[in-house]
Amino acid sequence: MRVGSTTPDPEPRCLSLEEWAALPEDEPGELLDGMLVQEEIPDLVHETVVAWLLATLRAWIRPRGGLVVGSELKLAVARRRGRKADLCAWLPGHARLRGRGLVRVPPDVLVEVVSRGPSDGRRDRVDKAADYAGFGVRWYWLVDPERRVLEVLALADDGRYEPALSATRGTVGAVPGCPGLTLDLDGLWAEVDELDLSEPGPDDAG
Repeated sequence: MRVGSTTPDPEPRCLSLEEWAALPEDEPGELLDGMLVQEEIPDLVHETVVAWLLATLRAWIRPRGGLVVGSELKLAVARRRGRKADLCAWLPGHARLRGRGLVRVPPDVLVEVVSRGPSDGRRDRVDKAADYAGFGVRWYWLVDPERRVLEVLALADDGRYEPALSATRGTVGAVPGCPGLTLDLDGLWAEVDELDLSEPGPDDAG
């Protein structure tokens, strides 16, 4: 509610995918059944993990002719549903992608960094998983910095994801779908541990 105003907030408006795609870049939200829904608010831990993964994936995939991009890319996952993932990657040999507007070609690899809230975890593990499977994303990564675990899910013939890899530490040298890629999980968690991971107190507000 707006302070000092007696005008009620307008009813939410149903949007098409094209209208969602045309929203200003600073307008947050994903499109679920035509309605704009608030996204999670990432913290520094989340963004540190995203930055590490982007640098690691880019170093592996670009020399091979693939593409990896960060968040805010708008994916048309269904007729009335639009998602924004933390990372999207198209493996070598992918079709040429349009540089403007909605992305309608499913990434080969899609990554979500799981946030701490229970609703955020359910969104990534259940709701988004269903949307990405329906979209045809072959490999879905879930990276949980709280539990210190990487999970890779593979799209099965029945259209659902099944576990393909789970790792917590060390160097992962056999990443499903990504031959030649190695992931130094110890290095990733070391970068996270450079942050002050204590809970914020009342003196931190401002």
